[in-house]
Amino acid sequence: MRSFFSGRRTAPFFLLLCSPGWALAASGKQPHKSTTLHRSSGQQPAHATQTKDVQAKKVEYITTRAAPEAVQRGGGLIQPQHGTQSISEVGRSYMDIQAPTASAFQLVSILPGANVTTSDPFGISPNTNINVRGLNGDALGYVLEGMPLNDVASYGGYPNQFADTENYSKVGLQQGSADLDSPVLNAAGGLMKLSFLDPSLKPGGLASFSYGSFNTRRGFLRLETGEIGHTGMRGFVSYSNTHADNWRSGGYDTRQHIDFRLLKEWGQGNQAGILGSWNRANTSYYPFTSLEDWKTYGTHSGKLTQHFEPENGTNYWRLSRDPEETLYVGAPVHLHFNQRISFDITPYAQRAYGNFPYGSTLSSTGNYYGSQPVSSLPVTDGQTVRADYTQRSYRSGVNMALHARYKWNDFVMGYWYDYSDDNEPQPFTSVGSDGSAANIWADKKRSRILMPDGNPYLAGGFHTMSQTNALYVGDHISLMNDRLAMDIGFKEVMLHRWGTNDVPGPQRNISSNRQEPLPRFGMRWNFTKQDQLFLNVNTNFRTPAVSTYYNSYAGVDANGAPNGSISQAGTNRLKNEFSVSEEFGYRRTGDWLTASLTFFNYNFRNRQIQTGEANNPNITTTINAGKQTSRGVDVELGTRPWHHISPYASFEYLHATIDNNIASGSDILPTAGKTAVRSPHFQAGAGLRYDDGHFFSMITMHYMSHQYSSFMNDERIPSIMTADLTLGYRFNNVGFLHQPTLRLNLSNISNQRYLSGINSTTLNAHDTTGLHGTRISGSAPGYYIGAPFAALASLTAGF
Repeated sequence: MRSFFSGRRTAPFFLLLCSPGWALAASGKQPHKSTTLHRSSGQQPAHATQTKDVQAKKVEYITTRAAPEAVQRGGGLIQPQHGTQSISEVGRSYMDIQAPTASAFQLVSILPGANVTTSDPFGISPNTNINVRGLNGDALGYVLEGMPLNDVASYGGYPNQFADTENYSKVGLQQGSADLDSPVLNAAGGLMKLSFLDPSLKPGGLASFSYGSFNTRRGFLRLETGEIGHTGMRGFVSYSNTHADNWRSGGYDTRQHIDFRLLKEWGQGNQAGILGSWNRANTSYYPFTSLEDWKTYGTHSGKLTQHFEPENGTNYWRLSRDPEETLYVGAPVHLHFNQRISFDITPYAQRAYGNFPYGSTLSSTGNYYGSQPVSSLPVTDGQTVRADYTQRSYRSGVNMALHARYKWNDFVMGYWYDYSDDNEPQPFTSVGSDGSAANIWADKKRSRILMPDGNPYLAGGFHTMSQTNALYVGDHISLMNDRLAMDIGFKEVMLHRWGTNDVPGPQRNISSNRQEPLPRFGMRWNFTKQDQLFLNVNTNFRTPAVSTYYNSYAGVDANGAPNGSISQAGTNRLKNEFSVSEEFGYRRTGDWLTASLTFFNYNFRNRQIQTGEANNPNITTTINAGKQTSRGVDVELGTRPWHHISPYASFEYLHATIDNNIASGSDILPTAGKTAVRSPHFQAGAGLRYDDGHFFSMITMHYMSHQYSSFMNDERIPSIMTADLTLGYRFNNVGFLHQPTLRLNLSNISNQRYLSGINSTTLNAHDTTGLHGTRISGSAPGYYIGAPFAALASLTAGF
């Protein structure tokens, strides 16, 4: 529910001096510092790749690749893989011709299993989500160079706050499970891995400017130091500034972003560095819609007003301005002691603050602060205010791993520590006669509405600390000259949470201790030089979101008047969501064709959903929804360029079912055998690229069959098919400018009007009779509205 990351209070700083440089695999190289699980994604043992690393360092990433032979297979949408798990990756050559505003979600949107929902055409808005094989985005882990990017409270991922597209070397989507060494607590459904470019060996940089539909403007500049003297150090820093008007409703988006990386190399494969991202954004809100409103009003559903109207003040766009600021810093180190022993350590620290507001009204009397009545508030009855949902978070951690190689074994023993402090008060802010607030950040006491005792009036609030300790061990076994490889691993995760409910009521303190053992096994057999089979059995888990632990006191009486009763019942008795995933697949890495075929099966238990409490359906709580089974097949293929043409195609069939009935209030809904929500049976993607070194073009298409939005399968959104087109031309070098490039990105070229995905699900969308005969009222799911046709023109040049 937040549009900003959590992350965040630093534990003692000496803890930041440690964690695994396996995360430093930056620019598509096969890093010598990979752990067992990195090799399971196609990388080679450490001692076998040092020569390749030295050669890879000669590659410069100052501007777009121009030579046709540099166009990767499938137009950059498929990379050869040699590990024991399924993973799909987009490479630099594909990203070079996409809209520079494209988010990490949009970059992987036509990979098998990926279902990306967006609200704006250019990836700037936080109103976006990704589902993979039917699993929601909060069930995925997001990792940038070894740093976790998930919101530590709700586990969501917000790609508009990730790195700028120009600074990625690759973006990987691991559909089945997370790696053994991944620093994540929620990856029951897979992992997104983001890698930075290595700094260039030569000084220079990259500059670009873009302008397009809806007054979208963006400037980007990256400066490369090259090697600094003879120190072995090199780095880059980049800055971007983006503005775009909201295509529906009022408002606009602004975003400022900085990425940086400094890298030091010495000896035989030793590396140390520091990298990070800073993001400051002020984004408008794209209202969600119900299916009924969509059929009636179309793209005008829930539209916010351009001007403040006192009689309908809560619907004014300025009341939903979402400001947020994040900072992520990591310092990966790889130490190569000898041919057998190496050590990786990656400390990281993060800070974030944001406000997810909406328009509301307050009265001077009749209010409750938690469960206690408030005598008066300094407002007039029915006064329009900003209701602020703020979050200030701090996070620090370290991930470290020791590698020992002996004969055909490559052992890894690692430790991950993570500490976070997450504070989420919900104050109110006054607005002026024009509907604007003096301080949209709501971070100063003087800007908040105060009670008679001088304290801020809060609708709710909680403060949670979390501490994670995880130990993992593994062995990568390479036999028959690496024709046969096996990965065996075990991870034990221990999570301790404690916190306070900061509004008066029967609940004050919460505490939770959890642990989860996670064994895993994988095998890969190269039965020819170009063909391989792979299989794996992995376990994954997801702990409950922080908000599930806390009571909310927004209940009302029979007449609808506030009475301070519980509106959401917190619980710490929920079990971890747990999954066992199995994959069996075939890969072809030929001279011309790269392809994969993956059969998968998931078995989930303790699925977590929000619903009505057993004794009172008007009180919401999070419950254990039981079991789910998901199985299907992924197909992906691409060719190397042929007469400058390179095609790509992906396909997925998914059969996901709910395995048991689900309680609703005092009755039970007959959900057993129903199709799981957000689980389209079919989806397909295709791309066709032409690139002769000067002129280039690419068309991509994506199809998604219908998806259910309720567990009773009584409401769904129809199938979706969209297409995007890129056209561009690279010029020869002009003076000090390296390959100036003109590019035009066209999205949704057929101008479809469609629902792009499901924002919120419900147990039943329409009134339903339970198994015990009770009439169970339905509630409407919420949906994203997809963006119309849009164009963005860009001029880019290296120097």
